[in-house]
Amino acid sequence: MSDTSAAAAPDTVVVARVRDASKSYPGVRALDHADFEIRAGEVRALLGRNGAGKSTLIRLLSGVEAPDEGRIEIDGQPLDQGGIRQAASLGVGTVYQELSLVPELSAAENLYLGAWPKGRGRIDYGAMRAGAEGVFAELGVDIAPDVPVGELPLAKQQLVEIARAFRARPLLLILDEPTSALAASEAETVLEAVTRVASRGVGVIYVSHRLDEIRRVADNVTVMRDGAIVETVPVRGATTRHIVSLMLGHAEEEKAPPRRATASGTPLLSVRDLTVPPKVDGVSFDLYPGEVLGLGGLMGSGRTELLRALSGFAPSQGAIEVDGTPVTRPSPRTMKGLGVGITPEDRKGEGVVPLLGVSENMVMTWFGGAAKAGTVLPSRVSTIGRGLIDRLSIKAARTDTPIVNLSGGNQQKAVIGRWLHAGSRILLLDEPTRGVDVEAKAQIYGIVRELAEQGAAILFVSSELEELPLVCDRVLTLRGGRLQGEFTGDDITLDNIMAAAMAA
Repeated sequence: MSDTSAAAAPDTVVVARVRDASKSYPGVRALDHADFEIRAGEVRALLGRNGAGKSTLIRLLSGVEAPDEGRIEIDGQPLDQGGIRQAASLGVGTVYQELSLVPELSAAENLYLGAWPKGRGRIDYGAMRAGAEGVFAELGVDIAPDVPVGELPLAKQQLVEIARAFRARPLLLILDEPTSALAASEAETVLEAVTRVASRGVGVIYVSHRLDEIRRVADNVTVMRDGAIVETVPVRGATTRHIVSLMLGHAEEEKAPPRRATASGTPLLSVRDLTVPPKVDGVSFDLYPGEVLGLGGLMGSGRTELLRALSGFAPSQGAIEVDGTPVTRPSPRTMKGLGVGITPEDRKGEGVVPLLGVSENMVMTWFGGAAKAGTVLPSRVSTIGRGLIDRLSIKAARTDTPIVNLSGGNQQKAVIGRWLHAGSRILLLDEPTRGVDVEAKAQIYGIVRELAEQGAAILFVSSELEELPLVCDRVLTLRGGRLQGEFTGDDITLDNIMAAAMAA
């Protein structure tokens, strides 16, 4: 498929071109005969679902990888096997989603990281400071060159990343989700910097799912699906529904999820005007026994911050009630005592203790039944673990097998098992299927539905919006820290959920 729309200005120079490029990994066709070009001064938004091929296209343009077939050109020059170094020399700058700054170094030092100006065999700090001031002024950024970047707010750290790439005077600047971790107010300064970069004649590829931002800064939007470039359309006049339809194609019609009646009765969890500055603003909803309530939102929408507040790990404002009882000071201990359990988004970093056994990981939240006279007995830990391993179909040779040796899906089931052992009635599942295979996903869906049928209330949070219709009775969408839509019954479709999550 090809890049079919007109660029921002047909008479401007093409700074990067992809010709009939394909890239495969074991079992996956990540990019399929893609044609793409971007011109000087154009801001091109790049959209697509997870696995659509966006990251692969970026890696090829930035020299991280070479195509199996086809050709990459920067300013008319072939980008062959020279890798990142060649791409940079030809004028490609890339700012990835994860920051790559050194917190202890100053903004100026980070700007010149690895390319410090020197005089008389030493680093010329005066020249470095003056150069940083010049770059920041050109981008309209108010950052003191001498301040350690670790002391800067996240938005300004992101601006330092952009300024570092811009300092090299690139022809093409690739920005991968530059505002995903920022609140709307913080993102404003980044968008202004992007506009200034483009006004200097730099072609900008802007990867984001925030359509309000795309409409602010982009000239055209390229949509990818299943490794192919589907279409490129001018941002002006392109409706959200049309963009979503390009992203989804006919994939949704292949799935016919069962429809379930929404649970009712007295809510187990009630939330009113919950605010977690600056990411969550005035969220209200009820969660009922026996219900799987989906919470869909794109990166940076406030999903994780909301769950952390509900589990007592983040300070919040507003009202929370559990089974009709007001919670005045939510804390992890208080919420756990009220029957609230959370599986964190970062399973490896926050969900498991890697070198402890499977059973130990599952009893560590509550040692009830595993202790006698204040002493935890390994035999009881093993017995409890064996029961949960069998119940959740966890593949582990022994109950004391270090959990790090298990697959991602089995680790996730063990984290859920921890809260089953603790008797939690309200489960807050943050990205419970991230990084697990298809079989494990189906097993986790089954566990979630079984727990709901037994009376648990489950808040199922996912950035993979396509899985919400498969497991949820009701779906809320979160965008910019606020709830934007609610869907039940036949209205729980990927089209509706994505449109609500992306709409400007």
